[in-house]
Amino acid sequence: MKDIKINDNVTIGDKSPCFIISEIGANHNRSLSMAKELIDASVEAKADAVKFQIYSAENLYSRKTPLHSGYKKDLFSLIKEIETPRDWLPELADYCKSKDVIFFATPFDKEAADELDKFSCMFKIASFEIVDLQLVKHVASKNKPVIISTGLCNMEEIEDAVLTCGEAGNDDIVLLQCASMYPSTPDIMNLRAMETMRRAFGVQTGLSDHTQGISISLAAAAIGARVIEKHVTLNRNLEGPDHPFAIEPDELAELVKNIRDVESAMGDGIKRGPNKKELEFYAKARRSLHAAMDISEGEIITEHMLCSKRPGYGIKPKFIDLVIGRKAKRRIEAEEWITWEMV
Repeated sequence: MKDIKINDNVTIGDKSPCFIISEIGANHNRSLSMAKELIDASVEAKADAVKFQIYSAENLYSRKTPLHSGYKKDLFSLIKEIETPRDWLPELADYCKSKDVIFFATPFDKEAADELDKFSCMFKIASFEIVDLQLVKHVASKNKPVIISTGLCNMEEIEDAVLTCGEAGNDDIVLLQCASMYPSTPDIMNLRAMETMRRAFGVQTGLSDHTQGISISLAAAAIGARVIEKHVTLNRNLEGPDHPFAIEPDELAELVKNIRDVESAMGDGIKRGPNKKELEFYAKARRSLHAAMDISEGEIITEHMLCSKRPGYGIKPKFIDLVIGRKAKRRIEAEEWITWEMV
């Protein structure tokens, strides 16, 4: 798969570390200081990037949209209350730069994409927006990497978005498997779809994870996700639609650490035998041939004189038939491991 260069230091690719996104979204509750606290927490947790969402209720929902069963307020009013103020963008971008963490956002309209283009080195297309091909084309035309979430999508809709990016001259695409339920339950996550999309579209893939906890993200990293995106909050009990299913700063830190541990544990697949860190156990905890009784010098060794015990300093047990019938070159005491020099 093609590597996607984010900046001079960060690449999304098969040989690069999993790109971990701390999704702040609207969990700043329209407080710039809280937004900065979330950035600080993300940096402390060693996330690679922080992401916001830039939308306007007027451009997103009709005021006539019916109530959603999961919310007490109508969706227009709900979105209006959690908009990220667009005049924050310069300050957020500068703050992230000062903290050496990648800043980017999801634009939900063309104007948002234009405003973000001044500050963001990449873009995100949300699952709900993937069918707005005009928006997809406009974002792709900025010629910056585009991460696309695929919640609710069938393969035809994903293909439409990928082809639209291609028509705009942009093939720096990452597709994220996603379930658009908040929170999502594990049974609808379908992590194997990451590999399906990878094979079908020839692009890097990952996971936008709305499940509770971090276990599903870890599983995704273990089976090859090159990007993991997870909503983050300072406190799940805060007021707002995205706080309840988000992870808190200590969980984000645990997620990052555990993903790095998983990556380290994956290895290269070559079965080489013991690692140098295992060599003491290799010698002391493996079996070798030992004397089951005292054996006199010159005595012909029989099977009942031998046993297999730890440590493994002696002849390997698989060679027992080559030892049986030989003469002992010296006296061998019971419990002593037997080497080739002794027989």
